Amino acid sequence: MIDVFDFFSGCGGTSKGFELAGLDIQMAIDSDKDAALTYRNNFPKAKFYCEDIRSFPTDSLSSFVSSRQDRPMLFCGCAPCQPFSKQKKGKNDQDNRISLLLEFLRFIQFFLPEYVFIENVPGLQNVYGKCGPFDTFVTALKKSLYQVEFKSISSQDYGVPQKRKRLVLIASRLEYISFPDPTHGDGWINTRFTTVADKIKHLPAIEAGEVCSQDSNHRAAKLSPINLARIKATPEGGDRRHWPAQLLLKCHKDYVGHSDVYGRMRWNTPASGLTTRCISYSNGRFGHPEQNRAISVREAACLQTFPEDFVFLGNLNSMARQIGNAVPVDVARVFGEHFLIHYQNYCKTKDSKAA
Repeated sequence: MIDVFDFFSGCGGTSKGFELAGLDIQMAIDSDKDAALTYRNNFPKAKFYCEDIRSFPTDSLSSFVSSRQDRPMLFCGCAPCQPFSKQKKGKNDQDNRISLLLEFLRFIQFFLPEYVFIENVPGLQNVYGKCGPFDTFVTALKKSLYQVEFKSISSQDYGVPQKRKRLVLIASRLEYISFPDPTHGDGWINTRFTTVADKIKHLPAIEAGEVCSQDSNHRAAKLSPINLARIKATPEGGDRRHWPAQLLLKCHKDYVGHSDVYGRMRWNTPASGLTTRCISYSNGRFGHPEQNRAISVREAACLQTFPEDFVFLGNLNSMARQIGNAVPVDVARVFGEHFLIHYQNYCKTKDSKAA
């Protein structure tokens, strides 16, 4: 068993994936009050701190960590990605969220868990280059005797029905750890990618603004009359390029970019990457493939590979934000299984050497 300590946990995508892999969720910390409600509801046995990590003393966890049985620890930290995804050539010194990765680092350096996992946008490693938080983080891990691997992955390679690129870092103080092989795609166990249909086609049909009587999270946002007309004019996989002229926005009439906006998903392909506005028809390719509405909270969660019994709390916008910010559950599950196999192999090797 490996004990998980989830920093910047949000609603619990990483924790749920690791739990499904067989790891034990011990603790989580996040400052989002709605995410805290969701997390506590779904992980009632875990200790949760609704705190800002920047003002949370490192030794606050000392008694909690020392009270555990002598089992390996995994610290995961998926800091808010917005300052990194928006970062381009210039610097954004006003966004103090950039320092959050280094706040996570001080807990690692203090407690020295056997394993570390972080997931973020690929732009993270480019913020300030060699003087940035990611390079500082990696250098500090190596000085603390961690063996570190990181690279950009595609979530669809690990069973998630989304074209979602993410940066993942894994580290071990025990011995070298490699990345797990992809599970989906040509040449792997599952030769095809998981599709939108695989995850949401079975859900009951609902209208825009309606809540399913069987599942309060299967709830779709309302649409204005003109947006209802627009989505009715949009075929599966289509977008505003299929509308008649009278439905076009003025800003789109002489502009061909951003065609995903007001788009419908396709059934038989992975979706585009979900964002914190993933249930809003006007904010991306978030239209249901055939029903005249944006995807529901439950459908968004399914596309992030949350189990259907996972309950989200908060208002519509908050639930969408929680889901969009979450680590896809199946990505975490695959990596959790990989950590567990790595530790089991480490113990076998250690025992054979002792014998």
